[in-house]
Amino acid sequence: MLNFTYFNPVRVVFGKDTIGELANLLPKEVNVMMTYGGGSIFKNGVYDQVKKALQGFAVVEFGGIEANPRYETCMKAVELARKEKVGFLLAVGGGSVADATKFIAAAIPWTKGDPWEFLVSHDPRVPEAVPLGCVITLPATGTEMNCNSVITRASTQEKYHFSDEKVFPQFSIIDPQVTYSLPQRQVVNGIVDTFVHVMEQYMTYDVNTPLQDRQAEGVIRTLVEEAPKVIENPDDYDVRANLFWCSTVGLNGLLAVGAVQDWATHMIGHELTALYGLDHGVTLAIVLPELWRFALEHKKAKLKQFGKEVFGVDYPEAAIKATEDFFHRIGMKTKLADYGVDASEAAAKARERFANRGTVLGEHGDIDAEATYAILSRC
Repeated sequence: MLNFTYFNPVRVVFGKDTIGELANLLPKEVNVMMTYGGGSIFKNGVYDQVKKALQGFAVVEFGGIEANPRYETCMKAVELARKEKVGFLLAVGGGSVADATKFIAAAIPWTKGDPWEFLVSHDPRVPEAVPLGCVITLPATGTEMNCNSVITRASTQEKYHFSDEKVFPQFSIIDPQVTYSLPQRQVVNGIVDTFVHVMEQYMTYDVNTPLQDRQAEGVIRTLVEEAPKVIENPDDYDVRANLFWCSTVGLNGLLAVGAVQDWATHMIGHELTALYGLDHGVTLAIVLPELWRFALEHKKAKLKQFGKEVFGVDYPEAAIKATEDFFHRIGMKTKLADYGVDASEAAAKARERFANRGTVLGEHGDIDAEATYAILSRC
């Protein structure tokens, strides 16, 4: 097991009818900015629940945050927050809203020029951030219990992430009931996102972390068992709750402690989103199987363990095929052509970008521009 320091200060309030707890969690002496997306919170009743809980608070609203949140939109929120002297941010929505709000929190007090710089920096450290909390409405990113954020800049077709302890949410409220009305596409995207989050922290090589391995396998087995149920019976609260907690645990840091991590699938997937606007979950389902095949020699021991413990199969390729079959079974296609994207073109564009940046990915540092080209050519 590798050395590690684990820190997670997020208070999680989980369960039915928990949004009303907001009144006990927010500071009363500051202006609060409520951030949200394209309007789903108006349809599922979350907006009304939040507004009721915010009675007596000074609140300014900022809506319109996109899936794959855009830097340009975030900077409009920063401008409004500075004007209104906002002292607390409340993200109400899915992972994109929370990610955007983390960036906004760091950008409001940023005085060193363009806040984009702490995204593209190799060692981003923000000096301070406005405190924030979350009401999360979509199980997918795990952002409700971590300090990570991913932002897209439309003008340059770039997508970058940053991580800083100053943007940990002070609290996150999770009521699985609010996910009943989610479109199946979003539900499936979230399941795949959670699946791949876990794999990025697990599917590397053994450093004797049996507890972390069992925890990761437990999350994946739960996903595989519960995912078909949510499609068959969308109103099953227990299934929704199990999927939501899988998402949260999948990226709250516990699975990663002492373990070797990868994250190449995510970084390559980010390029596909930036270039073609594909859903994040879609890009992960496309890249993951072919990346595993490319890195089979390095990953075969863990693939064999994964296949046996999760799918009951004996061989690495069988584990990869079982993963693809699982994605297909829940309605997720796994080839670029399924989304009208030419694999050769995507591979060439990603290779050029990674070559220009000197990008090297993977737990062995061997997924470079040429390797990325080889992987995407097979997608």
